[in-house]
Amino acid sequence: MTTQDLPRGMIRATGATGPHEGYMPGFGNDFETEALPGTLPQGQNSPQKCNYGLYAEQLSGTAFTAPRGQNERTWCYRIRPSVKHTGRFRKIDLPYWQSAPNVDPDVISLGQYRWDPVPLGDQALTWITGMRTMTTAGDVNTQTGMASHIYLVTASMQDEYFFSADSELLVVPQEGRLRFCTELGVIDLEPREIAIIPRGLVYRVELPDGPARGFVCENYGQKFDLPGRGPIGANCLANPRDFKCPVAAFEDRDAASRVVIKWCGQFHETFIDHSPLDVVAWHGNYCAYKYDLRTYSPVGAILFDHPDPSIFTVLTAPSGQEGTANIDFVLFRERWMVAEHSFRPPWYHKNIMSELMGNIHGIYDAKPKGFVPGGVSLHNMMLPHGPDRAAFEHGSTEPMQPVKQDNTMQFMFETRFPQHLTRFAATEAPLQDDYIDCWDSIEKKFDGTPGTK
Repeated sequence: MTTQDLPRGMIRATGATGPHEGYMPGFGNDFETEALPGTLPQGQNSPQKCNYGLYAEQLSGTAFTAPRGQNERTWCYRIRPSVKHTGRFRKIDLPYWQSAPNVDPDVISLGQYRWDPVPLGDQALTWITGMRTMTTAGDVNTQTGMASHIYLVTASMQDEYFFSADSELLVVPQEGRLRFCTELGVIDLEPREIAIIPRGLVYRVELPDGPARGFVCENYGQKFDLPGRGPIGANCLANPRDFKCPVAAFEDRDAASRVVIKWCGQFHETFIDHSPLDVVAWHGNYCAYKYDLRTYSPVGAILFDHPDPSIFTVLTAPSGQEGTANIDFVLFRERWMVAEHSFRPPWYHKNIMSELMGNIHGIYDAKPKGFVPGGVSLHNMMLPHGPDRAAFEHGSTEPMQPVKQDNTMQFMFETRFPQHLTRFAATEAPLQDDYIDCWDSIEKKFDGTPGTK
């Protein structure tokens, strides 16, 4: 993104050049960036007077006393303190954006479900009004669990801003680009990339070149982190250097503006007379970032058997119980299949975790038909799932030669909580009523003869 591409009136830090102009590499780094020279104070965070007549303000993403390796905060040097970015609140209704607990007595969440892509339609929908909740899990008030959404965006936010006090958002585009103009800088996002927008960060979402659709995981719990690699060692999976955090960019613009806040599952609006994106410089480790899924380096079996899908974890949000995640974000991308005398597709399974999958593009090897790009499937906790008959027959008879899974990218939002369908998912989204039938034609092959395969 060049300076000329910046949204109206935004001023961005200079000096970032090369293929990642406008971004700083690293995951969990302590960054510093300024859009005007000499803005950042040296040797202290809160001087008696800040340069340029700015205000110093801290944004804390964790408790003050969180352990050093987990403690996250960012110091912002801004034109106005955040208390000037809200006025009196008025409650508003966004009926399609639901939060947990959301147990509709008329909706059956028990089952294996799959949906076709939710159509964009021709209605003017912004990031806020175009959110469609599919499932919820846990409890937003106790900051546990998650919600999964489809976003349908056909219009940019105009003098309108949003932040969530409930959650951080993991955004997975499937069609069309998005531009996140945040307090800490600008993120341009396209399909096969993801972005993390932390709770409490104010932003506006624009469309650079037309309508956009994708998926969102709303994380109520502890922040996403890179998974421990264990015996894998120091490399592969998602490497920290491939995460990109934006450089400082700010707006000094007086205009009537609307700010919408999500708080404890409810939505409120407030009106101000200026843009709240007025952070001229910042330093810290609590920030938005993006990641290119095409840089994810998968690992797998190189002799026999099919490892657990946990080896495909990109990000994990811990639950407090070691080894059991509040959410795992898992990616199934292009990869080589080389295991000998082994069933290579995903095996049949019942799982303590609940799995919501989305198709970004291509064909998923366990369901070669019906699971189309933009589609979603749900296999709730302890409900059996696995390959359909065609995938099983192919996996049972394919030549044991190296084969590349190509032109494929799917993901999974996996949580330790059961996922409850919303009324939208059950009655309005394009549910495939015949999905459960994909296993009907699986044959009984047992004949009791010793040595039979």
